[in-house]
Amino acid sequence: MSAYIEFQDVKKVYQMGEVSIEALAGVDFAIDKGEFVVIAGASGAGKSTILNILGGMDSATSGTIIVDGNRVSDYTPKQLTTYRRYDIGFVFQFYNLVQNLTVKENVELATQICKHPLDIDETIAAVGLADRSRNFPAQLSGGEQQRVAIARALAKNPKLLLCDEPTGALDYQTGKQILKLLQDTCRERGVCVIVITHNLALTAMGDKVIKVRNGRIESIERNEHPLPVERIEY
Repeated sequence: MSAYIEFQDVKKVYQMGEVSIEALAGVDFAIDKGEFVVIAGASGAGKSTILNILGGMDSATSGTIIVDGNRVSDYTPKQLTTYRRYDIGFVFQFYNLVQNLTVKENVELATQICKHPLDIDETIAAVGLADRSRNFPAQLSGGEQQRVAIARALAKNPKLLLCDEPTGALDYQTGKQILKLLQDTCRERGVCVIVITHNLALTAMGDKVIKVRNGRIESIERNEHPLPVERIEY
């Protein structure tokens, strides 16, 4: 049985004029369907590059990327657009909401570009914002805005939910609530959730922890008993 996601000797080199910068120096890992994965490492280690390549926002210089039996590394730009639209949900550190649309309209926007969207109202209720669906982003707290961003990503019914420092702009308690929401989403919906963080304390919540350092995989560990977010102190 092959893994749901595989990176095989993935390299990424950026050309800055005369200079070549190697962001990824041959990365290998595998992720199973429905896993909650934490990718951890210092700033500039290559975490975001991995996420951007996995999400089809960037392409590898060399190597093989397989998602759900498809060789994403061989995709044309047009195929990558389709892949991003249908298969990937993104959550970033900053919420990237459309300011002049309500919560419901922000979530609805995402469902218009995918094949099998989830029910919008149910998805908003699932992230705890049923009573805020007519509000605009400026009327919400940071944590609520991040919930909207998660609802927007989930409403697409994606195969993968990719989260880049999703609690980076939030206070401690709010951050924990958002991580719990992501962990619960993974467990209840069987969506593969990948969270990038520089905070090593959060690795206890992952089924799998991939540590990245200087563009290479430093270690890959499985947590036999991942901790619920409520029990993690950081």
